[in-house]
Amino acid sequence: MSHPQDSVHEHSIRDPESFWGHHAQSLHWHKQPSRVLDLSTKTLSASGITHDHWRWFPDGELSTTYNCVDRHVENGNGDNVAIVWESSVTGVRESYTYRQVQDEIEVLAGVLREEGVRKGDVVIIYMPMIPAALFAALAIARLGAIHAAVFGGFAAASLAQRIEDAKPRAIMTASCGIEGSKGPLSYRPLVEGAINQSKFKPDKVIIWQRDELRWNHPDKLGGQRNWQRIVKSGRMRGIRAAPVVVNSNDGLYIIYTSGTTGLPKGVVREAGGHAVGLSLSIKYLFGIKGPGDVMFCASDIGWVVGHSYILYAPLLVGATTILYEGKPVGTPDAGEFWRVIEKNKANVLFTAPTALRAMRKDDPESKLLTEIGARGGLKSLKALFLAGERSEPSIVRTFQDLLTSHAAPGATVIDNWWSSESGSPISGLSLLSELGYLTDPSSSTAVTPLPIRPGSAGKPMPGFDVRIVDDDGNEVPRGTMGNVVMAIPLAPTAFTTLFNDEERFYKGYLKRFNGRWVDTGDAGLIDQDGYVHIMSRSDDIINVAAHRFSTGAIEQVILSHPDIGEASVVGIPDSLKGHLPFAFIQPRNPGSGELPATASPELFNAVNKLVREQIGAIASLGGMIQGRGMIPKTRSGKTLRRVLRELVENAVVKGDYTAAVNVPPTVEDAEVVEVARARVREYFQSRKGESGVKAKL
Repeated sequence: MSHPQDSVHEHSIRDPESFWGHHAQSLHWHKQPSRVLDLSTKTLSASGITHDHWRWFPDGELSTTYNCVDRHVENGNGDNVAIVWESSVTGVRESYTYRQVQDEIEVLAGVLREEGVRKGDVVIIYMPMIPAALFAALAIARLGAIHAAVFGGFAAASLAQRIEDAKPRAIMTASCGIEGSKGPLSYRPLVEGAINQSKFKPDKVIIWQRDELRWNHPDKLGGQRNWQRIVKSGRMRGIRAAPVVVNSNDGLYIIYTSGTTGLPKGVVREAGGHAVGLSLSIKYLFGIKGPGDVMFCASDIGWVVGHSYILYAPLLVGATTILYEGKPVGTPDAGEFWRVIEKNKANVLFTAPTALRAMRKDDPESKLLTEIGARGGLKSLKALFLAGERSEPSIVRTFQDLLTSHAAPGATVIDNWWSSESGSPISGLSLLSELGYLTDPSSSTAVTPLPIRPGSAGKPMPGFDVRIVDDDGNEVPRGTMGNVVMAIPLAPTAFTTLFNDEERFYKGYLKRFNGRWVDTGDAGLIDQDGYVHIMSRSDDIINVAAHRFSTGAIEQVILSHPDIGEASVVGIPDSLKGHLPFAFIQPRNPGSGELPATASPELFNAVNKLVREQIGAIASLGGMIQGRGMIPKTRSGKTLRRVLRELVENAVVKGDYTAAVNVPPTVEDAEVVEVARARVREYFQSRKGESGVKAKL
């Protein structure tokens, strides 16, 4: 007998019209859609190629802002807390009810309209994690305009690329961000530098002034406006804006995703499908069902996770969302996430595995978590969700044990997998223990959630038909690693095109498999029980003597060694086998003394033994570098394996330790790359005297 989660997924794939049509009724439609799903074809103007296309609720009309804010006020929930701002870098905490949020965005939207923003216009949000950033997004959506949030602190060149692509009517920004313990970072040179570099010039720049570092004389330069000043003026003059209704397939926002190379791709989120899919996902997957529930998503609004689960999903269901400004460690320490949960009685924490690794590094015994848990401070916490980077089983087990001891009964760690393109998790394990997905929730039947399986990202979520195929697009047996793809149509939260670039959409996602599948760019497998295992990006597959190995699978084995706290595996050239796996590791307890780049023979041999036993002798490591703080990551927690691979390839193939490498603008700390470069130099120079080392490695 199948588990209810399997039945829910099967229904969503077998009969998407009845499944999503039912869930659409939980929203307010200004015009009810007469159709749920429209499947058609689209012809590319440049090449004449025709490909499958899909639209959700094509003739429906709604307002996302109305569904997130106004309807809750009208339904008598205006005094419920909508947003709690926890800023550990400034020591400030603020809360806003739904009625207060409505007031803020009515006035701000009215002011934006006075500044020239109209339905269909694009407005860039380049903001730190402050309430004004959420008000900006909701106010832009209130006008039927489209927001494009860019991570605050991105380099001027990266912001300029997005300005040129989006052609925004205005940029909404702040005088500064606060980079953890580093203090204020002025946004002025970044914004003005980006505008100077861009061929397109926005009409207005609207600046939220922060006390920590001000943007002096913003009104003295063309198009710049003091945010607080113009809102105060608008409020005094009674300037307000009602929600503007848009078509279901109109854009709500653009989020740019570029990976590590190429110009950024503008993923467009459509208003109707986004609202329907997100309101289901936060209830079904995360167990956040409405008023009284508290969601703590420790991401950033510059990322898709922040869009979906800081801003929109919690407000769509009338819950409370926590907006956090700070880091998992250093602001002030590894206990801050747990203190935020305690103060706000949060039910769910959603973060990246990188954050947990950082906490474990700074607090190896989890003393801070245990201290808060011992006084009952985590009893509200029902689940810890992880995404953004593959979660190694050891970290899942460690925090599962901690949750079992200190959190709510049955609390669980759930890995989930998704992307900017999907808009919501593609796979995970549902927390909704009462299946009201087809009936009145008050008459739901209690069920036991599926068991976690450390190393997997759960099972497919409703609407996502996940398959594993070989390089020719043919499905492979369960348990076999291959390319992770999805069948058309994707779930309603997912994209259907790229902003003003249908050709790139086809080439990037459909062309590889001739339009038969949507290519995720990930490699992995589906096991015999239907659990999805995402092992790595497709280009992180290492081909060793015609055997394909996932970097993620090798990392998982390495991290099973008790003395290793972090690992990243890349492929390096080998004259005999084509490539060999090569590991960068950080010891679990690296100490403070000098740490040689070359690990001890005992450690290397022990790690290699694990790899040989668990994966196979053919996957034996070609080398291993150890060090502290040398594995570069993006701000969203993804390991930049390509950067490490380039450093090693330059050393092995060219003997060049100074050559430039492609470091993306999303890097969390560029200095880490130089630490890795120094480690690579030390490692390979120390091995120069070994016979045949260059040929072997």
